[in-house]
Amino acid sequence: MTESGDWVGLFSGGKDSSWALYRALEEGLNVTRLLTVHPGEGSDSYMYHVPATHLASLAAESVGIDLVEVTPDDLGAPNATDSGAQGDAELEPLEAALRDLRDELDLAGVTAGAIESEFQTNRIQAMCDRLGIDLFAPLWQEDPRELGEAMLEAGFEIRIVQVAARGLNESWLGRTLDDEALDELTELEERYGVHPLGEGGEFETFVTDGPHMSRPIELTYDTVWEGTRGRIDVTDARLGERKNEK
Repeated sequence: MTESGDWVGLFSGGKDSSWALYRALEEGLNVTRLLTVHPGEGSDSYMYHVPATHLASLAAESVGIDLVEVTPDDLGAPNATDSGAQGDAELEPLEAALRDLRDELDLAGVTAGAIESEFQTNRIQAMCDRLGIDLFAPLWQEDPRELGEAMLEAGFEIRIVQVAARGLNESWLGRTLDDEALDELTELEERYGVHPLGEGGEFETFVTDGPHMSRPIELTYDTVWEGTRGRIDVTDARLGERKNEK
């Protein structure tokens, strides 16, 4: 892996892509763009984080790195007969966006936040191979509990924005992922098989603050509960001030 050249962070604003970006910056990688693909709220995507990706632009502003966005129209509606074909089709607009960026950057590689999903990681790696660039995936096959603890120790403030798993009720919506929540998720893993970091889609997150961000993000939201799953509906989002700032 080369540290020279320009890196692009595959970025949703969620904890995993944010941690990959943070670790890349810590490693001295020159991340000059963030790239968000918006599958569209309510979409079923095999490749992308879906909820609250419209907040990625605010997160990018706080991070201080230019954001490139691929809209739902760009993503299209893949006419796929199985998950593999749909995953391949979903990757096409991401690869096209990176090819465009390669015309203006000395593109060295991308960062990605996959933990255990071979479905996603194998496709992203194959895309990088086609483009002749590197992949930086610092979460890959790491212990999820240790990853969660590392995020909290680094100063990440993580908000749960969607849940869809047994054991996760409406009280989890909008909850901060802290040590107590990690303990409860470990118990839910033992009881129901819930992944401690939601790798199987059990829950989704948004990072409202971290050491790589200049200002925290303040959210106002309503909760939407649909019997066995739910989400927060953000009504307002803004950059706040540090507590020690006037």
